[in-house]
Amino acid sequence: MKLTEVTTPALIREFHRIQVQINKNDPAWIQPLFAEVEKVFSPKENKSFRNGEAIRWILQDDDGNTIGRVAAFIDRKISSKNEQPTGGMGFFECINNLDAAFMLFDAARRWLAERGMEAMDGPVNFGDRDRWWGLLVEGFHEPNFCMPYNPPYYRGLFEGYGFQDYFRQYTYHRHVYDGDLDIHLKETADRIAANPRYRICHINRGNLRKYAEEFAWIYNHAWTRHGGVKEFSTAHAMALLKSLKPILDERLIWFAYYDDEPVGFLIMIPEMNQIFRYVNGKMDLLGKLKFLWYFKWLKRCSKALGLIFGFVEQHQRKGLEGAMVYAFRSVALAEGFPYREIELNWIGDFNPTMIRIVEMVGFKVRKTHITYRYLFDRTKPFTRAKKVS
Repeated sequence: MKLTEVTTPALIREFHRIQVQINKNDPAWIQPLFAEVEKVFSPKENKSFRNGEAIRWILQDDDGNTIGRVAAFIDRKISSKNEQPTGGMGFFECINNLDAAFMLFDAARRWLAERGMEAMDGPVNFGDRDRWWGLLVEGFHEPNFCMPYNPPYYRGLFEGYGFQDYFRQYTYHRHVYDGDLDIHLKETADRIAANPRYRICHINRGNLRKYAEEFAWIYNHAWTRHGGVKEFSTAHAMALLKSLKPILDERLIWFAYYDDEPVGFLIMIPEMNQIFRYVNGKMDLLGKLKFLWYFKWLKRCSKALGLIFGFVEQHQRKGLEGAMVYAFRSVALAEGFPYREIELNWIGDFNPTMIRIVEMVGFKVRKTHITYRYLFDRTKPFTRAKKVS
């Protein structure tokens, strides 16, 4: 077997082709957009290169057939925040062969160790956690946009090598019309609604700059105390909202205020993989025409995707979560609302408070991803991610 660093356009195409070869017979798999994956490896588009570096390889058998791929990367601003310097590996694809998989894992481990790392997490992204993060181990339903999907046998490859379960990420699901909500949730929601100091409303797309500033404020006061979570700048938030503008639905993005200060948000978008399944990874002219046809004309998008849901620490556990859900529900149950189901990505098992909230709202776990960690010193005690209060 031969390992080759991906450095040319032909090798980049091969890096993508192996994923198609491995998953093409799985009806649940949706081919990721070529451009979205390539952004990860572009220093011009991925700001993680400012403090880090990345490499990727393909693996070929003795006959020259590509049988696997992997990437390794370091973000030095994040790696030093762990108990030991920790790098990442991701974008793993491989035939069902332990020797091939171990050769890919070894390549990532050696490259990271040469750069001072003492552990590697995987499969993860060279960038934000909301994309390409975790190995799917339960719930092999169609993937949401920029979320990983893989064959079930990958779990045996990772755990056979010695990767250990660092934390789990749950994707929660519910149908909009499924039953009522928890009675205690309604009581707290009513209490918040009766308090004039609180205000909950969905956005107006004509004032995105305001919401970008408020998003960054809330995010940085709610998440950056969690290990490995970077601050969000207003510019980054504005870029995110602008990127969502072609599909943005005002009814899916909600903010909560206390004395007119932003204290929480619920950010959802139409689940675009329901449309991207028709473009085969390419948003060329034909892909764009297909996108418009299925999204704008045939309206094939019936699922809303929850990107992020949270509140600044001072306003957690006060019933604001339920109040926001009830505010959204008043719109979701109105005639003509197109989204019949909702999924919430990326709720870690280290966050029991958020798990309790979404389960009270009637969501159930539909998919489970695992973020693994591999300690290079095999005698060192392994500890899972710490729970957050």
